[in-house]
Amino acid sequence: MPLSGTEKYMVRIPPVTRESVREDLRETFDEVSSGPGGAGTGPMSVLKHSPELAKRAIPLFSYVRNESTIPPKARELAMLTTARAMDCPYIWHVHVSLGRTAGLSDGLIIALRDKQPLPEMSLDESAVLNLGMEFFLTRRVSQDTFQAALDQFGQQGFVELTTLMGYYAMLAFNANAVDLGVPHNLNGEEPLPV
Repeated sequence: MPLSGTEKYMVRIPPVTRESVREDLRETFDEVSSGPGGAGTGPMSVLKHSPELAKRAIPLFSYVRNESTIPPKARELAMLTTARAMDCPYIWHVHVSLGRTAGLSDGLIIALRDKQPLPEMSLDESAVLNLGMEFFLTRRVSQDTFQAALDQFGQQGFVELTTLMGYYAMLAFNANAVDLGVPHNLNGEEPLPV
């Protein structure tokens, strides 16, 4: 059922608080709560139910999300591709406006959202989208798809791109498993049909 953005979502586990973690992990909880997502309500907050896990995951998140050699537009497309493949409303709605700001076209975003034929894309956009969709669909990547991504981003970039999508698939798995839904404010965006 498509989401209208006005429903309230019941997350299957309550938001983590300092008091809800074991006393011996509270110092670690304080440390990770000062990082990405704070003690908020997004997918990173789900990881904070295990403060030590979150502590180990945050440096990788920070690198693939903000410091990778992959250009911002390609990173945002990789996150949207993963959100669409994983049918993750939360990640989709957080990244759709960031993708537009990074230079993704409305036509590409809408076609991806609605699972419609894709418009003409640049080589880097095509490489990201084909890599992600092929992998999520078949759990493999053909030589042609691999080569196109390698040609666009090089060996380091290829590894960073696949790791970014893998990381966001893990976040989507957590968000969907606890029924995180969508952020409270859709900013006028159409919901992700799932």
